[in-house]
Formats: sequence, C-alpha cells, structure tokens
Amino acid sequence: MLLSWTSAVVRSAEEPLLAAGVPLMERAAFALHGQVLRVLRARRGRVRGARVVVLVGSGNNGGDALHAGALLARRGVQVTAVTCAARAHAGGLAAARSAGARVVSLVAGGGDGGRGVPTTTVEAAAGAAAGADVVLDGLLGIGASGTGARGPAGALVEALRQTPRSPHGPVVVAVDVPSGIGVDDGTCGGAVLPADLTVTFGGAKPGLLLPPADACAGDVVVVDIGLDLAAARPAVARLAPEDVAALWPVPDRHSHKYARGVLGVVAGTPRYPGAAVLCAGAAVLAGVGMVRFVPDAPTGRVDPGDELPPHGDGGPLAAAVLAARPEVVVGQGRVQAWVLGPGVDPHDHARRRTLTDALDAAVSDGLPAVVDAGALDQLPPRVGPQVVLTPHAGELARLLRARGEPVERAQVEAEPLRHARRAHELTGATVLLKGPTTVVVGAGGAVYAQADGPAWLATAGSGDVLAGILGALLAGRSQEVADDPGLVAALAAAAALVHGRAAHLANPGGPVTASAVAEALPATVAAVLGANGGARAAVAERRGRR
Repeated sequence: MLLSWTSAVVRSAEEPLLAAGVPLMERAAFALHGQVLRVLRARRGRVRGARVVVLVGSGNNGGDALHAGALLARRGVQVTAVTCAARAHAGGLAAARSAGARVVSLVAGGGDGGRGVPTTTVEAAAGAAAGADVVLDGLLGIGASGTGARGPAGALVEALRQTPRSPHGPVVVAVDVPSGIGVDDGTCGGAVLPADLTVTFGGAKPGLLLPPADACAGDVVVVDIGLDLAAARPAVARLAPEDVAALWPVPDRHSHKYARGVLGVVAGTPRYPGAAVLCAGAAVLAGVGMVRFVPDAPTGRVDPGDELPPHGDGGPLAAAVLAARPEVVVGQGRVQAWVLGPGVDPHDHARRRTLTDALDAAVSDGLPAVVDAGALDQLPPRVGPQVVLTPHAGELARLLRARGEPVERAQVEAEPLRHARRAHELTGATVLLKGPTTVVVGAGGAVYAQADGPAWLATAGSGDVLAGILGALLAGRSQEVADDPGLVAALAAAAALVHGRAAHLANPGGPVTASAVAEALPATVAAVLGANGGARAAVAERRGRR
C-alpha cells in the first residue's frame, strides 16, 4: 500500500530532526542524485559527459536540487543550474559552484542576492533544458497551492511545455513534487511541468496520488530520509495487489453459495439490456456465490425479505441475462448486498419502481448497496456508509446540484477529492468517483486513489462491470461490513484495482471492450490472490514427494 501524508504532517515530522541537526537536505539530495544516476545509466549507459539542467526556486526544494546537482557534477555530469528567483538556497548554490556546475539566472543579479550571477533568457534556458539528458525540477516544493509556477519560473515552465518532446528529449525528474501542483489536494490549475519521475522524500504527498495532479507525477519513488510518520494518519492511500488479496473473500472447503454472498441486481431496461448482462456477469465472474437478477414485478413491488418464484420468465431482459450467464437466478429472494441502477432508463417507469423499492428496502435493512447511474437520483437524503455511490464526474455534479451545491462537471474534474468528499458529507454514503484515477471517500475520513486501468478502459459498459465487481465484494463480506462500515471504502478501492488490472489483462496495450474486461476477471482475481503461483508450488511439492 502506498500511503501519503499532508505537507503539514511532513513538516511536523521534520522539525525535531532539524532541531537535532539531522542533515535532511543532504540525505534528500544524495537519494535524488542516486535516482538521476540510474536514469542516466539506463538512458546513456554511462554517467560521465551527461547533461543535466537543474531548475531552481527560492526554497529548500531548490536547495535539494542544487545539492543533488553538485553531487552529479562531481561524477562528471555537465550540470547547468537555472535560478528563477532573486535568491536561491545559499548552501546549495555554493556546493553547486564548488563542484563545477554552471549557474545562470532568469532574474538580473538573481540567485545569490545580486552577487554577479550571469543572466539568461527564458528561450535560452528552455533550449538548454530541451537538449539535456535530465531536467531536475526544483522550482516549488510542498508549500505550493496548485496554482502552478508563476513569474520567471512560470514562463520557463510554459516554454518547456511548448517545446516538442521527442524520444531523445530530457527525462524530467521532479524534486519531491512536480512544481506547482496542489500538494495536499491534487489540484493542477497553472503552469506545471509534467514529470517522468518524481522522487519524493520521507513519504508520498497526497497530490502525487490524487487527480488531476497525479498525471503530472510520472513514476513515484519514495526515499527514506528518517522521518517518523508511523503515528500520523495518512491522508490518501493507494492499494497494491497484496492489499486486495487480504480484502478479497476467498471460500474454504466448508463454504456454500449462500455463505459466499448473494447479490441482488436491478440493472438494465429493454432499451439498455447490455448493462444488466455486464453487471450480473461481472459479479458472477468476480466470484460471488449467487446473483439474483430482479425483473419487474407486475406491481413493481420488490420485497427482498420473501422467497418468491420468478415473475413468469422475467421477460426479455432476464432472458438476455440468462443467455449470457445461465448461473444467474432470476427472481426475488434474500440477498446480502445489492447493485442498483446500471442502465436503468429514467423513462421506464416500471423499472424505476422496481429500482426504488429495492433501494428503499436496502437502506431500511442496512444492506450494502452499489448505487450507480439510474439509481443516483433516487437516493434518499441520508444513507449509511455501506451504500456506495459510483458516479462519474457529470453524475456527481448533478447529485450535488440536487442537494443545493452549484457545481458543474468541469469543477468536479478540476477538484475531484473536494467534491467527492462533499458528496460523502451530504449523503453519508461512501463515494467512488470514477475517472482516469478513481477517488474513493468513505467513513472516518478514509480516502483512496486508484490508477490501475489503461486509458482504453474508458469505454461503454465499463462502469457496469465495475458495479458488478464491487457488488460481489460487498456481498461476500457483508457481515464484516455490518460490523465495520469503514471497510466499505477499502473494498471499493479493491474493486477499482481489479477492474483496472482486468482491462490490462484483457488486451495488453490495446483496446478493450467491457465484455472482455469481465471475461478477464477470474484470471485477474487469481493473479491478485497469488492462486496461480500457489498452484504451481503445490504441483512442484507433489512432484518432489514422488
């Protein structure tokens, strides 16, 4: 699991070490220069003669970059430091000069308070950076607010962003964070230089995990500089496969289909039958014990407390589901969790009645429920965290507007965490906000940010598959959810991880369909659980005993 902490928490952890004289900057610079050496060796096969341009701001972030530049210069790297403010970190500047680095400034007399630093132009600095092997971005640190670099630094960043990138262009390495992102909230509203690699110190920062800023971070490497963050509450987490393996409900030899979870599904309409097929099928393929697909009753009334036979044959919608997944049981009956709303046409009044009745029953019984698409506008004013809303940005904006918040889709996309958190506050539900990076906000302040899927996953029906996966998880762990509602956010993040990995497995590097993602679920779950490796080990052990 990748954990992150706010800038305030990191500063608090630094204070006692700085007071004790611990050389945190030197530790950070040494780790940073080591990461740059790895990049140079991978890129050129050697270090000596490589070119590195260091972009330097006025704070300690620039000091880290200058000290790293000094270490690189002593290894034979041609280092040019470009200062972008009237002052730069004095110790770092002295170290860089002593090591033979060239220092220039975008500000007349800048860098060391006017002591004769040669000036350069934005165009010249951008040209030098474009011709380098590595650009070290040390302009702004963890005090940035997400409005981007400004002044000479902003002009340089904009010039670099407009310079065409080639396969032989520089690798951009961000120092702690890409300069100008919202370090604590992931906003990214101004001039930010996208990094290929971010080397962050002590612990990851929330903006490296949260959208939209995470798209500027590239690969993230966390280096230990001695900060004690164990007692501090993480701000944002990102699950890894081993975390999901611990969350996934796995049957034992005593399990039966009811013990493994029964999931009720109200999805699709005759106009959108695919949503029902994809959602129910994904739940089956993710490993739930049973899926009950609920068709419309003659009265539209659903009473999940009664064991009832199917209503006739369930109609053409149920027929489509059964044709794709004969394992599905059509009709009402007892369930441990629900998926409600995928593909439900707001103009299909009978389906809407069935949906509303099922949602009311789920909320009154305290059952876990995934509320998606057509069910979002049927949500009661308040629900518990066992209810998971799964909107995309436009749907979340509509939900917030219905509750008196004047929000548009673009605002949700610019500040996903803020608006997902607001929806959680207003409704009480766990909120899974779908996007290139999925943000989950749940009980007790839990926040997850998962970026596991390829861009190809933005395809019709993808959300229906995700809803089925999450429903399977909630049904399989319904008793634990009842005892610990805070578990729901972690399960939602786990579903997002498996969904994304299934898309990669379905067609590595190429386009995928929602159906292909669903079909890849059994192998994806097995890989996450380590089942394939465990089977191989068991076979090897049996062979060894022969």
